[in-house]
Amino acid sequence: MPPSAAEPSRHGFRHASVLLDGAVDALVHDPEGVYLDGTFGRGGHSRAILERLSPEGRLLAIDRDPQAIAEAHTLTDSRFAIEQGEFANLAEIARRHDLFGKLNGVLLDVGVSSPQLDDPERGFSFLRDGPLDMRMDPTRGESAADWLARASEADIAQVFKSYGEERFAKRLARAVVTRRLEKPFLRTGDLAEVLKTAHPAWEKGKHPATRAFQALRIHINAELEQLDAALAGALEALAPGGHLVVISFHSLEDRRVKRFIREHVRGDSDLPRGVPVREDQLRRRLEMLGKAQRPSAAEVDANPRARSAVMRAARKLA
Repeated sequence: MPPSAAEPSRHGFRHASVLLDGAVDALVHDPEGVYLDGTFGRGGHSRAILERLSPEGRLLAIDRDPQAIAEAHTLTDSRFAIEQGEFANLAEIARRHDLFGKLNGVLLDVGVSSPQLDDPERGFSFLRDGPLDMRMDPTRGESAADWLARASEADIAQVFKSYGEERFAKRLARAVVTRRLEKPFLRTGDLAEVLKTAHPAWEKGKHPATRAFQALRIHINAELEQLDAALAGALEALAPGGHLVVISFHSLEDRRVKRFIREHVRGDSDLPRGVPVREDQLRRRLEMLGKAQRPSAAEVDANPRARSAVMRAARKLA
């Protein structure tokens, strides 16, 4: 089966890596180099990277999901290593492997994977009833159920608005707080039904709970803070000439990636605003590698979850 096809994981849930060929094309510029896959997931990108590497090449992968780590241990390749952890700590992980400042490329495929969404026991989706968990690593941190049980109405509304861009965040938060007085939210189906009933303006083709569920997942896993730290860490861990490739799946992520790359392409200076600056004073650290890429119509037809994906790539300057 080609690596671009949907492959079943050892837990039985299928996963299709998004923008597979484009991401690997942008990432692997030296087959003998050493690369880091910051989001192993179910290994689609990692396997494709290994196919491009020579016998001298190396790949280090990271994931915080125990099921992803179990999947990685089925990959028997002497050039490959996996470490469980948050990609926010990728610079520290690179140091432990003596790869800090030596990486030829870093790939970040941001967001939740299809197996996480499809497994009701993980609690990410409102389409299949399951425990209201949503943690990327179920062994650490606070579940969505626990947070919803203690958070104030204002905090819930802020999460729905900031991370879900939900227009009716206050109304939905009020419905959640009112209902939890009767009994706590423990199941995804229960929460989805309350949100569905409270939502006054359903969007065609979109479940009324979509934005709120996205917001909860992002908040519970600190996804945007993780992304910011991963981008900064990747820039430091890359060798001069190394490539940074990031795939994001919604505007909150992509805006951060776009801004990060743009700021380091433009460079900065300690001189006051308005003072003429020479080219050598700008401290530019990145250059863009082409324009942002989106999935082809054929890929979206084969994998509808790919429709919102955006890939951006940049090269670290000396």
